[in-house]
Amino acid sequence: MIKFFRKYIFLSIVILVISIIVITLMIKIVTPDRVLPVYQPSQIDTQLVDTTVQYIRKYHKIGDFELKNQNGNLITQKNYDGKIYVADFFFTTCQTICIPMKKNMLILQEALKDDDEVLLLSHTVMPEIDTVEQLRKFADEQGIIDSKWNLLTGDKKQIYDLARKSYLVAKDDEFSDYDLIHTENFVLIDSKKRIRGYYDGTDEKAINELLEDIKILKQEEQERREEVHS
Repeated sequence: MIKFFRKYIFLSIVILVISIIVITLMIKIVTPDRVLPVYQPSQIDTQLVDTTVQYIRKYHKIGDFELKNQNGNLITQKNYDGKIYVADFFFTTCQTICIPMKKNMLILQEALKDDDEVLLLSHTVMPEIDTVEQLRKFADEQGIIDSKWNLLTGDKKQIYDLARKSYLVAKDDEFSDYDLIHTENFVLIDSKKRIRGYYDGTDEKAINELLEDIKILKQEEQERREEVHS
């Protein structure tokens, strides 16, 4: 009798395990993989978007630029060809939202330091103060890895246009030409220079979400490369 029950207990366990596997597979099949959106200017708060691009509903990409980094090197879009990157706007003497933003960018740097596919990019909104020398000092103080993270300065109008016409993350200061009120947004950019996500750079939970979305984006790009070569 005991042997009889043991036999059926074992059979029940086997059936239970198989059922769990089948149910898991079915859930995976019917649940689509999460796909990151591609953001367009027409979807963003108009306060953050220049009037000349607010109407755009498709094909928006980050514009070309030529700015200098903390080493005085000229940085352009070519430095980011084929790369995923996270961008933001800041200034080195900011004592408000820039402090947690800096902390969270450093968290990203640490998490991504061995990942050559993903880079970081920060633009100063006060280039008249944040010279190459000032950015170099700031980078040294914060432990910024030059090969991973560029801090950019240069022509004020160019930076203004990037913030308002490309990344769509800053309010216009109507009292001064090309002055910006930058936001806390971190922007996720794919290898096609498209906006794939916005994240609160002052919120650690949002940074964890950003890291997860980077994994999703990397998988998407890997699948696209495989399709090209198949």
